[in-house]
Amino acid sequence: MSDRVVLDLAAAHPEATVVRDALAARDWGAVRAGLDAAPPVLRSMLIDDAAERDNLEEFLREVIAADPADTTAVALLAAHLIGVGGHDRLRRAELVLLDGVARNPADPALWVARLTSARGLSLDLAEVDRRYARLAEIDPHHLPGQDAYLQRLCPKGGGDWDRLHGWCRAAMLAAPPAAVQARLVVDGHLEHWLGDGRSRIYLSRKPVRVELYEAARRSIWHPGFRKVPGWVGLASSFAMAFSLLDDRPAAARVFDLLGDLSSKWPWTYLGGTDPAATIVEQRKIAYKYAEIDR
Repeated sequence: MSDRVVLDLAAAHPEATVVRDALAARDWGAVRAGLDAAPPVLRSMLIDDAAERDNLEEFLREVIAADPADTTAVALLAAHLIGVGGHDRLRRAELVLLDGVARNPADPALWVARLTSARGLSLDLAEVDRRYARLAEIDPHHLPGQDAYLQRLCPKGGGDWDRLHGWCRAAMLAAPPAAVQARLVVDGHLEHWLGDGRSRIYLSRKPVRVELYEAARRSIWHPGFRKVPGWVGLASSFAMAFSLLDDRPAAARVFDLLGDLSSKWPWTYLGGTDPAATIVEQRKIAYKYAEIDR
C-alpha cells in the first residue's frame, strides 16, 4: 500500500497547471484561454488556486487598467488580496469587486469572492444572504460559493446549527442526483463536530448518521456519480467522516475511489500542518480493519 497522497488540484484537473504556468509567464491571454475554457465551477476553483501565487497584484492591476471590463482579472485579483489577508487588503478587494459586479453582475466568480470577503470583513448575515442570493440567481449549484456561504451559516460566522443543517440538506436535494452538493451535508456536520469540541458522540447520533449515509447514497454511491469538478473534495469529506465514525469499510471504499488524491480540507481539522500524514494514517487503518488487502 502506497503512502503517497497528492493534495494538488492539478492532479485531478491539469488545467490548473496550464493556468499557473501562464500566470508565471505573465501571459494574460493564455491565462484567460485556460480559465475561459473551464466550466463555471472549475473556473472558480482554478481562480482560487491561481490566486495563491505570489506577487500578483501589480500585474493584475495592469491587466484591469488596460481592460476594466475583464472581470476574470478582477475576480483573480480580489481572490489574491483576500488570500493574502489583512483588513486593508480585504477592503481593497471589496472595492475591486464592487466595480467588477457593476460591469458584469453575471460572473459567478465575482460573487464567490464577495462571499469570501464578506466573511473576512465580518459583514452581517443579511448582507451575506443577499450576496448568496445573487450568486444563486446565476448558478444555483455553484459549489465554491456554496462552500463560502456554509461557513457563514455556522455559529462562528453568525449563523446557527439548525439553519446550517437545514440549508445544507435543502441544497443537496435541490441539486440533481449524484451531484457534489452532498458535500455540503457532510461538511455541515464536520463543522458541528468541530464546534462541539471534536466529540465523536455528535457524529454517532442517529439523525446525523442517517443524513451522512443518505448523502453518500445520493452522491459517491449513486450509480450516476461522475468525477466532475469538486469530486475530490466531496470524497475527502466522506473519507474523514466515515473514519471518525469508525466505519472502516465505508472509509476504505471512499479511499479506493480517491486513490492517491485528496484535498487538504477537511483533513486540516485533524492533521494541522500535515494533513497528508493524517490521511495516510487513516487510510491504513481503514484498509486494516476493513480486512482489505492493498
